[in-house]
Amino acid sequence: MTDLETRVAPPGSAALRRAAPALLGYAAVRGLGLLVLALWSAARGKSAHTLLTARWDALWYTRVAELGYGYEVRLPNGDIHSNLAFFPLLPWLERLLHAVSPLSYADAGLTVSLLSSLAAAWGIFAVADHVYGRRAGVCAVLVWALLPVGIVQSMAYSESLFTASAAWSLYAVLTGRWVTAGVLASLSGLTRPVGLAVVAAVWAAGLASFLRERGGPSGFSFGRSRSTAPEPGAHSSEHAPDVSADGPLRREPAPEGAHPALRALGMLLAPLGTAGYVLWVGHHTGGGPLGYLDVQAGWRNGFDGGYAFARFIADKFTSFPSALAGLGLIAGVALLILLYVVCVRQRQPLVLLVYGGVVLALALCASSYFGSKPRLLLPAFPLLFPLALALARPRTARAALVVGGVALASAVYGAWWLNGSGPP
Repeated sequence: MTDLETRVAPPGSAALRRAAPALLGYAAVRGLGLLVLALWSAARGKSAHTLLTARWDALWYTRVAELGYGYEVRLPNGDIHSNLAFFPLLPWLERLLHAVSPLSYADAGLTVSLLSSLAAAWGIFAVADHVYGRRAGVCAVLVWALLPVGIVQSMAYSESLFTASAAWSLYAVLTGRWVTAGVLASLSGLTRPVGLAVVAAVWAAGLASFLRERGGPSGFSFGRSRSTAPEPGAHSSEHAPDVSADGPLRREPAPEGAHPALRALGMLLAPLGTAGYVLWVGHHTGGGPLGYLDVQAGWRNGFDGGYAFARFIADKFTSFPSALAGLGLIAGVALLILLYVVCVRQRQPLVLLVYGGVVLALALCASSYFGSKPRLLLPAFPLLFPLALALARPRTARAALVVGGVALASAVYGAWWLNGSGPP
């Protein structure tokens, strides 16, 4: 079989109709968030447009798009903030859109983010629908939209662009399109450093696939197969909500879907984006292959196994008011770990477990600015699938009430957050 011969849901109008409830629900949730942000900002005499396009990292991306790399800020404490820390795909797209339209670089970044967020929502739906069914797919998209820091999905940041390329790369693996998976993994590696998670997922699934073919361990699941599934939109038990009181129903493993040579090619393509940019930065700075780590060190970013984050939480217990925040952080980390354990117990496909696990590890174990960790976890959408399955069980009316209430709370939090400290 080849990439083209693997039978999956068609990418045309039928697939869009199948995903329409998820995309409409996503647009409604995020639209509410933007409306509340606009009202809140106006009441405080601030511009919601500025908050979305011209603060924090958005300014750095805009400067790269307009002037290229080489700009840096030297702080009084000796730290050097270089724009080489920001991966190039978003600035490239900003520059392209600015060149072909009357949009400013900032508005181009906002447009790319908004379109990418829809592409990400569709990709999340495609993955969840493939593994658990349509209703769970819709709920997975809604849960992702409802996250307290979901407003970042609508900012001129790279989270939405990265999540879109990551989700569709994982979907390509699940459906046996290995070359497509490799290309999208490479693009994700040009978007954010956490592109390593997509590369790891593609490689883990590829190696497991080779082992299966060679008669090795067969306990690896790649999600359900579409090779015998009816066309999207057809009514059958295959597309009923695949949840029960005992958890998600298991699917037959998907066929490997591609000639070994195509699979190997996809695996080789996957790390090119990350490796290419990191090596270019090393050459540009004269720091060699590890030069990018020096750039990140100037931002006080690194990987210390979670030591700095643990100290940050421990420091919260030095006084009573901040101790409550410390307890909240511990509860949040415990919830994330619990969700990942549930993902493992529900036997998510290997490619999702590796991707979600690496994103989680990189976010929690990095020594970066701690207030940004919730934002860094936005791409870890497989961790939300247990919540999506729980949301898919109640009747539609009850689920709609839950979604509506949480959507309002999330919108209020997002408006308060951006009008306050906001993301770094």
